[in-house]
Amino acid sequence: MADQSAKLRKLGIEREDGLVLHLPLRYEDLTRVTPIRELRAGELAQVEGEVVRSEVSGRGRRTLVVELRDASATLTLRFFHFYPSQRAQLAPGNRVRAWGEPRGGLFGTEIVHPQIRVVRPGEPLPQRLTPVYPAAAGIGQAWLRAAVRRALDVADWDDAVPAACSAALGLMAPLAALRLLHEPPAGADLESLQQRTPPAWQRVIFDELLAQQLSLRRAREERAARSARPLANTALADRLRAALPFTLTGAQQRVWREIGAELAANRPMNRLLQGDVGSGKTVVAALAASQAIGSGAQAALMAPTEILAEQHLVKLRPWLERVGARVAWLASSLKQAEKRKVRAAVAAGEVDLLVGTHALIEQSVEFERLGLAIVDEQHRFGVAQRLALRAKSDEQPHQLMMSATPIPRTLAMSYYADLDVSVIDELPPGRRPVVTKLLAESRRDELVGRVRAAVASGRQAYWVCPLVEESEALDLQNAIDTRSRLSQELAPLSVGLVHGRLSGADKQSVMEQFTRGAIDVLVATTVIEVGVDVSNASLMVIEHAERFGLAQLHQLRGRVGRGVDDSVCVLMYRAPLSDTARERLRVMYETTDGFEIARRDLALRGPGEFLGARQSGVPLLRFADLERDAALVDAARDCAQRLMREDPQAAHRHLQRWLAGREAYIGA
Repeated sequence: MADQSAKLRKLGIEREDGLVLHLPLRYEDLTRVTPIRELRAGELAQVEGEVVRSEVSGRGRRTLVVELRDASATLTLRFFHFYPSQRAQLAPGNRVRAWGEPRGGLFGTEIVHPQIRVVRPGEPLPQRLTPVYPAAAGIGQAWLRAAVRRALDVADWDDAVPAACSAALGLMAPLAALRLLHEPPAGADLESLQQRTPPAWQRVIFDELLAQQLSLRRAREERAARSARPLANTALADRLRAALPFTLTGAQQRVWREIGAELAANRPMNRLLQGDVGSGKTVVAALAASQAIGSGAQAALMAPTEILAEQHLVKLRPWLERVGARVAWLASSLKQAEKRKVRAAVAAGEVDLLVGTHALIEQSVEFERLGLAIVDEQHRFGVAQRLALRAKSDEQPHQLMMSATPIPRTLAMSYYADLDVSVIDELPPGRRPVVTKLLAESRRDELVGRVRAAVASGRQAYWVCPLVEESEALDLQNAIDTRSRLSQELAPLSVGLVHGRLSGADKQSVMEQFTRGAIDVLVATTVIEVGVDVSNASLMVIEHAERFGLAQLHQLRGRVGRGVDDSVCVLMYRAPLSDTARERLRVMYETTDGFEIARRDLALRGPGEFLGARQSGVPLLRFADLERDAALVDAARDCAQRLMREDPQAAHRHLQRWLAGREAYIGA
C-alpha cells in the first residue's frame, strides 16, 4: 500500500480515488486487426500473424529482425533494443499480435519496436479501446490500467449537480461518463475523443469548471465573512484630487467611486484594477492610499521590479506629500543602515505609505496599522508573496491589485471569479495611438538612420534588446554589445544602457538622465517593460521581436505614445518566422487594443502561461479549454451559485473529489 501511495504521489494524486480523474492521453485501437497488405505508412494499426523467421543480425549494435506473415502478406518487425523474453515470444511458429506505426523499409513494410503479444489462434479481440495514461518514472501502463479499473469499481460517486442543471445541459451521469472515457467501446470516434467533444467529455469538463467556480465562490464568501477596518474618511483623498494638475477621466472617476466605497465598508476589499498601458491606474492607487491614510491607516504598494517600484515612488511621493502624507521607499538595493531606518519608521507609524519591491514582505518589516495593501502587476507575484503582504496586519487589510495585462472575459470568469474587477477602459485625453511597423533585420541600417532623424528633431528613442531564453548573462551581454554598436553608428549622440543587473541607484541615475534629455537613445532589456514614463520618447525599436510574447510586446510598446507627438514602435524581426511568431507580430501590427491582444494571447498560449504566478496553488484546468468551452463556463458559474444555496453538502463533496485539498491559495 505504501508503494501504491508513492506511485500516486509521483502522478500528483493524493488519494487512490483520484485515479478516477486520471484520464487517458490517447487510446490504442486493439479491437481490430488490419491485414498486412492494407497497412498504410504512418497510420497506427494492429496486425496478427505467424512468426516465420526470427534472427539477430549485425555486429556491435545488434538488431532483432522478425518476419510476420498473415493470409495477405508478410511484414518485418525490427527491434534495436530487446530482451531474451522477447526473443522467446517471437520464436518461429508463434502466433503474435503487433501494434505500431508501419513505415517503408529497404525490404518492404516494417514496424520498429511494436508492442507485441503472443495469442492463441482465434483468441477474441478486446471490446474496448486501450487507454494510454500520463505516467511517471517506474510506473507502467499495465499497473495504471489495473489501478484505474480498481478505483472505478469501488467509486461511490453520486451526482452533485442539481437535476435541473443536468437536464438543461443534457449531461451524462458522472461515473458513466468517466467509465466511457477510460475505456471507450470498439468503434468509438478517436478523433472526437481527442478533440474532447463527445457527451462524456462535456460532462467531465463541466464538472471541472463547476469545481473551480465553487472553490472561487467559497473563497469569496469566506472573505466576505471576515471583518476589516473601515477606511471611510475621504477628506485627504478629496484634497489630493483637488490638487492634481489634471482632471480624472470618466473611467478613472467610475473605478474610484467603486474602490472608495469598498474601502469605507467593514468587509475587506479584494479588487483587481485593470487598465491598458497608460490608462492611469497609478493615480487611482494614490487616491486609495490617501483615503486609507486619511482614515488613520498605513498603506503599502509592492511592485515586482525595482525600476517599476521607483517609477511609482516618483509619481506618488509629490502627490501625497503635497497633502501631508509621509512616503518611504524600501528595496533590497538599499544599504542595511537605510533599511533599518525605514523599517523602524514603518513600525513606529511614522510612514504613511511604504513603496517597494519584495523587500516589503521580509520578516523584519512590521507595520503599526496596515490598512491597505496595493500589489502592482499582481500576476508576476506568487500567491504566497501576496499572502505575506496581507499578513503584515493583525486585521484583514483591504487589498487592491493592479494589472496592465487585460484579462479576457472567459479567463476573468474562470480564474478571477473570486475578485471584484474594476476596468479603466479610457485613455487620458491627448494620448495618441502608437503606430506599429514591422521591419526585417536586413533593413537595420535604414532603421538606425531613422533613429538619428528622430533625435535630430528633438525626440528620444528606446532600443530594446532581444531576449535570450533562460540566460540573464547573455541578455546582459547582448545589451552591452548593442549599446557599443549603436554608440559607434549614432556618434556623437548619447547612448545609455539600463539592465536588470544594475543597482537600484545606477538604474535611477540612468533613467533620470534619460528623463531630462541627457541621453538620446536608451538601450534596455525588458526592465523597462512596465512603469517607465518619458513623454519625449516617441520611437521604440524592439530587436528580434519574434522572441517576445504578446503581453511583453504590448507592455513595451506602451512606453512610447505618452506625449503629444506621433509615436512609432518598430518590431524588427529575423526571418524565417515560425507560425506562432508570425501570428504574434500580425496581432501587434493589427491592433493596439490591450483587451483584443489579451484575447488573442490566451488563444495562442492557453491559460497556464497567461496567468503566470497566479497559478501557484490554483489548479490549472486539466480538461477544459476556456475558448472552446466558454458556454460551459457560464453554465458552471450559474450552477455553482445554485448548488451552494440549495445543497452546500453536495458542493463540498464535489470540491473534495476535484480539488482534494488544493484550495489553500485559491483566494489569494
